Amino acid sequence: MSRPEHIAPPELFYNDTEAKKYTSNSRIAAIQAEMTLRAVELLSLGDDGPYYLLDIGCGSGLSGEILDEDGHVWAGMDIAPSMLDIAADKDVEGDLFLQDIGQGMGFRPGTFDGAISISVLQWLCNADKKENKPRYRLQRFFSTLFMSLQRGARAIFQFYPENDLQIEMIMGIAMKCGFTGGLVADYPNSKKARKFYLCLFAGQAAPGQKQDLPKGLGSDEADNGIAYTDSRIQTQRRGKTSRKSVKDTASWILHKKELSRKRGKEGVPLDSKYTGRKRKPKF
Repeated sequence: MSRPEHIAPPELFYNDTEAKKYTSNSRIAAIQAEMTLRAVELLSLGDDGPYYLLDIGCGSGLSGEILDEDGHVWAGMDIAPSMLDIAADKDVEGDLFLQDIGQGMGFRPGTFDGAISISVLQWLCNADKKENKPRYRLQRFFSTLFMSLQRGARAIFQFYPENDLQIEMIMGIAMKCGFTGGLVADYPNSKKARKFYLCLFAGQAAPGQKQDLPKGLGSDEADNGIAYTDSRIQTQRRGKTSRKSVKDTASWILHKKELSRKRGKEGVPLDSKYTGRKRKPKF
């Protein structure tokens, strides 16, 4: 089976038909949610959230929904207009940008507290057009991403490398642009469940404070498949959640209302002492 990036450029491959098919596929949505949960875990964010995150290659907003559940504020960028149209129709919480990441990004320095990307990075390694040179596009992308992150922030990329040379090229260019970090492999002994995450650090959070590369999940397999040891991924696969949601708290509601006002939305309710209070059940 051909890899999608070998068939057509992403803005053409994900047309209206393919975008709807991708978004409505329950299996794809479940896998995307699992990988997003893992990427957020690798960000190692503190408990002082919500944080402002960048979703690179946000598509139709599947990863953004997970960020919403965690109570984070996010912005998403994608090159496929059809994908962004679906995300806009779903009225996702994040701001959406139509952008070719290979041309870099124009955010102010230190804008984001972290960045995630699911199944996107391998597209930059493909010269789908005569003017698209993978090394130049990767350098432009990583250099502008480094500038847009807070010092010490992390960028997590789940991707599907085609070969070892591709991994070396991506990591080498990322390091030249100022990042440190490395590759995290989950379930490396399983051909089906193996996932690669490029974990990059944008400098040090504090002088002399070294960031350690996270360890990959499970190298042992159970008889009936992979034994998922990560509790967040395990509960998500069961359709349950044990995460403490920050949604509907007074601080979260006030933050969302202020964000809506900054975006110019009309009809935002006024703040009061009753904001975020739970209503008594009706008789």
